[in-house]
Amino acid sequence: MTNATLPGRKQRFRGDHHLFSASDDTTVLNQLRATHAPDGRDIDVKPLFHIIEDIFYRAAPTIPGSTQGAQAHLDAFDDKAFQAGYGEMIELLAHTINKISNEITCKCSVSGDAHATTLSIFNTVSNYSWDAKVALALAAFAVYYGEFWLVAQLYTVNPLAKSVAILKQLPEIMEHSESLNPKFEAIGNLIKAMVNVTKCIVEFKELPPQYIAAHTAVYDTADALIPTAAYWIIRSILACALQIAGLISMSYEYISSTTEAWELSSLAHKISSIYEHLRKQLDLCYQHIDEKRHIEAYQLLVRAFETPHLDNMKILRLLIHSEDDQLSLFHGSAKKRVNIDVLRRRNVLLLISDLDISHEELSILDQMYQESRHQPERMESQYEVVWLPVIDKSVPWTEEKQKEFEALQSMMPWYSVYHPSLLKPAVIRYIKEVWNFNKKPMLVVLDPQGRVTNPNALHMMWIWGSLAFPFTSAREEALWREETWRLDLLAETIEPLIFQWMQEGKYICLYGGEDLDWIQKFTTKLHDTALAANIPLEMLYVGKSNLKEKIRKINNAIVAQGLSHVLPDVTLVWYFWVRLQSMWHSKMQHGRTVENDPIMQEIVTMMSFDAGEQGWAMISRGSTEMTKAKGETLLTCLEDFDEWKEDVKVKGFVQAIIDYLQKLHTPHHCNRLILPGTTGSIPDKVFCAECGRTMEKFIMYRCCTD
Repeated sequence: MTNATLPGRKQRFRGDHHLFSASDDTTVLNQLRATHAPDGRDIDVKPLFHIIEDIFYRAAPTIPGSTQGAQAHLDAFDDKAFQAGYGEMIELLAHTINKISNEITCKCSVSGDAHATTLSIFNTVSNYSWDAKVALALAAFAVYYGEFWLVAQLYTVNPLAKSVAILKQLPEIMEHSESLNPKFEAIGNLIKAMVNVTKCIVEFKELPPQYIAAHTAVYDTADALIPTAAYWIIRSILACALQIAGLISMSYEYISSTTEAWELSSLAHKISSIYEHLRKQLDLCYQHIDEKRHIEAYQLLVRAFETPHLDNMKILRLLIHSEDDQLSLFHGSAKKRVNIDVLRRRNVLLLISDLDISHEELSILDQMYQESRHQPERMESQYEVVWLPVIDKSVPWTEEKQKEFEALQSMMPWYSVYHPSLLKPAVIRYIKEVWNFNKKPMLVVLDPQGRVTNPNALHMMWIWGSLAFPFTSAREEALWREETWRLDLLAETIEPLIFQWMQEGKYICLYGGEDLDWIQKFTTKLHDTALAANIPLEMLYVGKSNLKEKIRKINNAIVAQGLSHVLPDVTLVWYFWVRLQSMWHSKMQHGRTVENDPIMQEIVTMMSFDAGEQGWAMISRGSTEMTKAKGETLLTCLEDFDEWKEDVKVKGFVQAIIDYLQKLHTPHHCNRLILPGTTGSIPDKVFCAECGRTMEKFIMYRCCTD
């Protein structure tokens, strides 16, 4: 063959790199659709497609996109393919594949029109669906491509391959392998693009019709792209086949030519553009499907909670997604994964939070949980806790977040979901919309049948611990009926020494605030007054809410100066105030106000003290004999001790203070109230604990990071 014949050989197919105009596209698509006459056969082309990928990878493992991971996947496929009956499917399609392969070989040997040849191949596969058409054509090219590389790879080690290679002049071609790199790279890029688009077409065929119907806008848009994609894949197959044929029996001048590589790159660009459009539409289809599935799953969850069940398994499996026998829970104490069946017919407390749950909350919950585990003879301990971490699905799950999750999980002795992904979007929606979760941790109570008996029992847990079991509204009412405003309700669970002091008949002073100067003056003055009044006194500093680091410094100063007792851990300071806020929340849930509930009045007064800028103190003897006031007022009272010291002998120390404070009282006051963030709603009216008038309403957000 002479060099003069080369231009004709290179132009064997006219218009391989031509991109149609809009009018041309319409004409071509009409011609293409005229060849489309599917007979209804439903062929699963995925096994065939896996074999095609395997051939492309093994034929030229250096083509772009090839990885060892892909190789492992394909090796695994080899072992299973024919065992699953795929051999029969290939046997049925082999004739068509061979027919297309012969047509490709024939058309590459004579002058012809690429468009006409493409339509001819579409006529050959007219009875198949679009995904099958493309897969069959790609399989035919894979045979042609694979045979070329099989000889190229084996001719140096296999005598038969060597003889065939000599006839095809492959040794001569391979001597100039460096010059071939641009051509092979262009072929590889185009094959990669064709494979990507074919994957999309196969995916589109497998979209579940129950979630995305034909004639849905997003479906129709993707569907309209499929014929165009199929057309350009087969056009590209012909272009690649022509390049392989051109390598056989061609001179070095053809081998070193870069024109064909440019043509293949143009086609790769075209196919890649189609892929981007098709991938985008396919992603929109998946989004549509996910939304439909999400709605279905959400409605299923709603109906499940409205339906009686024999046990709690259906509810828990809907909440915590698991596949078959997947161990979907992690048991913190045992440090191992377990099946959700361990919760069958148990009372389950769902601890719901994000990853910002505080160590203080976990520490106190841990203590309460451990106490309940050590009381096996009591029914109150017969519950399990499960942590459900609610994660924003729109934010990528990073390695840092995984470590944060695992760190929290390791702090919990109870159960937790093994991974946040086991909470599906419909479950998170239900938790937010029905259970009103909004960042603040909550404790949803399920009885052994999976019924919600309390949408948030966290405040009951803070106030009474496991004594609140089974955490129902009726149990809450019963506990409050047994309560009065007393020192042990307020602080005995915080500091066990209080019970001992009460038994010894001592006067007890709780005080708080963040003004160290006032603390020094007040504690010194109260000690002196107690000494003058000849009464035994113990003092305990309970700090202020949301000022952890500052309270730690004040604690250290108080201990260093010997001013009073302090809570040994700032976590207990947090717990003191969160219990008080929980009492407010609990009372609010039952419609109590400062007007109709004496305990509520005391709670609001204490919360007003905490919201104020100055210190405060409460002085008591026994369980119920107590008085309290703002810091400056009480300090004035103590400084005036000479004026009421005689009353102490008659009325007692606490009553004498109460009476003198009444003399100091003026109508003027300024009380602030910061409502706890666990309320879930803002009440229309809040009454001042001091004068009973409606307080002016503001919304305050505060973030203290000191």
